[in-house]
Order: sequence, then C-alpha cells, then structure tokens
Amino acid sequence: MTQRDPDPDQLERDERFMQLALEEAERALDHDDVPVGALVVDADGVVVGYGRNRREQNQDPTAHAEVEALRLASKARGRWRLEGATLYVTLEPCVMCAGALVNARIKRLVFGAWDQRFGGVESVFQLCTAPQLNHRLEVTGGVLDGPCRDLLQAFFRERRGPR
Repeated sequence: MTQRDPDPDQLERDERFMQLALEEAERALDHDDVPVGALVVDADGVVVGYGRNRREQNQDPTAHAEVEALRLASKARGRWRLEGATLYVTLEPCVMCAGALVNARIKRLVFGAWDQRFGGVESVFQLCTAPQLNHRLEVTGGVLDGPCRDLLQAFFRERRGPR
C-alpha cells in the first residue's frame, strides 16, 4: 500500500525530483521510446543515477528507465547495493523493475502514474512490499500523477493516430 508522508518538506522534495524524472522521460521521445524517466537519489539528496526508456534505441527489452538508473547509480557508488537511496520514476515499475529495486536494496520508491496493466508495485503485483522477500521498500505513488500520465497518454495517442 502506498505510504503517504504528511511531511510537506518531503512532498516538496518528491515533487522536485519527480519533475527531473519527467524531464528525463521527455528525452525518451527523441528515440521514439515510451516516455518514462527515473532517478536514483542518495540519502544526501544527490542524484547518483538517471535513466529513460531506451528499448527502441538499444533494441534491448531490459532497457527500462529504472534499470538504466540503477546501473548508473551502482557504477557511481562502486557497488550494487544501493541502501539508503530513493528511486523516482514517472510510471509504476513493472515486475522486472520492481524485482531489480528489491535486489538493489533501494530504501524508497516514489512513482508518478499507476500502471493498471503491468504495475509490479501496487496495481497488479506488490513485489516491493511482499513479505516473502528479504527486502521491502517504502513506496509512495501518485506524485505528479497528472503530468506523468498526460505525457504517456499523449505519446500513445500520437502513435495510434486519429480515430
């Protein structure tokens, strides 16, 4: 279940970082990828990794924004465990990405729009909080939901063409 932090300072930080993730998502449009963007922010508030969908660009089914951000953050930190870090992403992670977040030991996940078809965190599956796993994340969903959803809907509307 989504944890809502009543702390207005936390909400402001979450919205500021989500805006950066949205800017990263927009860059995916340059190579005709689904516009999803992600950031890994360390406990000190420093962005240590960023990513955007690059499946089309790289012809790689694993080139999701979250995976790209985790790879850069792991390189920047010199280790695969990203304890204490928060991942911001414009769309609820899929099952693959949710599993990667658990494996990377991310402390907190903040996402924008819910994914009712493929969501691996809340909408369809709940991998990040599953009691069967050895690590669970704090989860906050719906941060800047409107702008995140609008960007995705515009992309798919354009791809489908006029009806």
